[in-house]
Amino acid sequence: MHILVTNDDGPPSYHSPYIHTFVRHLERAGHTVSVCVPDTQRSWIGKAHMIGQTLKPVYYRPSANSHGDDIEGTTHARPSPSGDAEEWVLIDGTPASCVQIGTNHFFQHKGPIDLVVSGPNYGRNSTAIFALSSGTLGAALEAAACKDKAIALSFSQTHDAKLIDAACRHSLRIIEYLYKNWPTDGSADLYTINVPLVENIETNPVVWTDILQNYWSKEGCFEAIEPQDEAERIGNGADGAVNGASKGLTHKNFKWAPKIMEVHKTIQEGGPGSDGWVVREGNTSVTPLKANFASCAGDKALQEIKLPPITLPSTAELAIRESPKDQDTSNPGIQAIVAYDDPYVQPLIVAALKAVLPKEAFNLITDISLENLDLSTKLSSSDNNVLQIVPYEAIDFEFASSHTKTSLINSYMIRKALIRKHYLSATLDHWAAKNPDSVLKKHLRRSEAFEVDYAEFLDDALVEAFDLRESLDRNADKEDTSEREWWILKPGMSDRGQGIRLFSTMDELQDIFDGWEAERPDSDDEDEDDDAQGGEAEEGHAGGGDYITASHLRHFVAQPYIHPPLILSPGGHKFHVRTYVLCTGSLNVYVYKHMLALFAGKPYTAPWEAPTDIEAFLTNTCLQDSPNENTVQRFWNLPLEKTTVLEKVFGQICETTGEVFEAAARAMPIHFQTLPNAFEVFGLDFMVDEDGEAWLLEINAFPDFKQTGGDLKEIVEGFWRGVVKVAVAPFFGVQGIVGGSEEDGDMVLVREVDLGRR
Repeated sequence: MHILVTNDDGPPSYHSPYIHTFVRHLERAGHTVSVCVPDTQRSWIGKAHMIGQTLKPVYYRPSANSHGDDIEGTTHARPSPSGDAEEWVLIDGTPASCVQIGTNHFFQHKGPIDLVVSGPNYGRNSTAIFALSSGTLGAALEAAACKDKAIALSFSQTHDAKLIDAACRHSLRIIEYLYKNWPTDGSADLYTINVPLVENIETNPVVWTDILQNYWSKEGCFEAIEPQDEAERIGNGADGAVNGASKGLTHKNFKWAPKIMEVHKTIQEGGPGSDGWVVREGNTSVTPLKANFASCAGDKALQEIKLPPITLPSTAELAIRESPKDQDTSNPGIQAIVAYDDPYVQPLIVAALKAVLPKEAFNLITDISLENLDLSTKLSSSDNNVLQIVPYEAIDFEFASSHTKTSLINSYMIRKALIRKHYLSATLDHWAAKNPDSVLKKHLRRSEAFEVDYAEFLDDALVEAFDLRESLDRNADKEDTSEREWWILKPGMSDRGQGIRLFSTMDELQDIFDGWEAERPDSDDEDEDDDAQGGEAEEGHAGGGDYITASHLRHFVAQPYIHPPLILSPGGHKFHVRTYVLCTGSLNVYVYKHMLALFAGKPYTAPWEAPTDIEAFLTNTCLQDSPNENTVQRFWNLPLEKTTVLEKVFGQICETTGEVFEAAARAMPIHFQTLPNAFEVFGLDFMVDEDGEAWLLEINAFPDFKQTGGDLKEIVEGFWRGVVKVAVAPFFGVQGIVGGSEEDGDMVLVREVDLGRR
């Protein structure tokens, strides 16, 4: 089929985490896919059009990653001239408009569109209250009104990669079933599918349903609030009357505050039989609709849909079947599966293998489908040496755990203790409690971690953040803002500098959360499970906007702001040091000597002078158009004294890196679990203060190597050659490795930790 995919959540982001994965599953099933979506979130907008407005497209090139926090791609004003890039169309309009434009004005070169799929929505669209307002259903209704076959698809909310993949596979089977059995008598124009993201969803029943008829409570969906602007408040008397009069209207502002829990109560009160009830029970609901909002399950209601049996192909067989014909699959050496899913890094990894390992030592497999990677059926013999360098969600951990001597993978399964900001702070607390003289206390600022569901609960969330509250109370008494202790707020699971703010008082912090809540209404469903079980956060790529809402990104850390930083002249820009780190087995930690210095886009200003000018105090290259010689430089080429400053900072980085990984492994073993037959590369960011002290800011898994840029690509090339030398070749006992001896000292061993895992 040629399937047009749209949604109301916009391009991939934290609040649109499903569409990238869904598109990949459709493509792997052999379907032709075209994508036309709004350029930003358009939830709760129904089937609206923006009449009188000229709609303009931009062209979106997806990230190589479809899971985690680095799923956002790049946008371009014009399509690729060569036409060889994967491009989606983003429209500054509504979901319904995207359907009209996608079906009539783009993608004709791929042939007629057979089906429009709207979704998967980030949040359920069950029951009439949600369905009537849903932009997801609105797009499908628009397609049906144009006489196109259409399906609205909605998932409950999670960022668990395994659950998302399972839901996509499950939805694909349902979609193919519905298309194959589409009624020819006009009894249904479209379908709405609601999939709960629960364990075993692929084997739970799929049920025909009607939509539950429910209603808003009498209190309505908006809460009246006092105007914040002084000019707006002028004229409201003490009794609330306008201009002191006893009659008439009172000027007010209003905040979106639907009584979602009241809506959920209607599902319970309605009893079995509705779409809401079926989804609540962990099953999938399928509701046939006419393009006039009439559901029409009829006598099929509550009957289970019998889908064809699940048949999962062996990816090992696919690897051999899909490998280029000139590959020597008879090679008995290492079966090296390299599908890093990043066009910048993939060729560098392949080049590193070819540069370091003898040609006869490995058989390279790069053209492979990673869906349901299952090596056990084809490579069950212990004689098969298997190397997997693939995205986290595609790693066959089960195969690796049963072949610990012959299978090497490129990631540990669990490493939250390091790559989640609030877990990293807990790692420091646990380690420092038993090791009060630890170097971490000198190079990692303790953070206050807290959770906020809604801005109005911020005060309650900080009850146990004693150090933060005391600091804010002291600051409130200081009129001179330069004398205050400033703090930096970071969402615990964000990337790209997203949601980072500076503050010094409780009022400033409250204003930050109030602003987020005012800017972005909640999605269609309030339920959320935002804590991925294994995949966790991987470093993000450029793109997207700063769409942080307290109801969706509830984990936060507040950390004392490092001021003044070390500033280099001329220019006066702040910078941080990006360090590439390799961990092998259980556990050796290496720091790659050739580090980067990443500079802010604007000259530095003190936090009290411009607390909202993020380009002056944030050094993320994703905030800039593209990495260049001014924004990304070699650490060892900085205009600083090598022996007294650069080597001092490098020594601190090495010592701190070794300590933090040992701290995570020993003090937080549940949240950092190493494997003897695994290695992993990390990106560590350090800030250097005015006194030349290096402070660890954060740790990223699957780091964004593209920020190195084209001019310094040889740094990444050298790093991956070091990875192959230090991690891959010794594990498989490869003899006769090649490569320049001048690189032998580039991988600096900073910590050997014996965790007793062999």
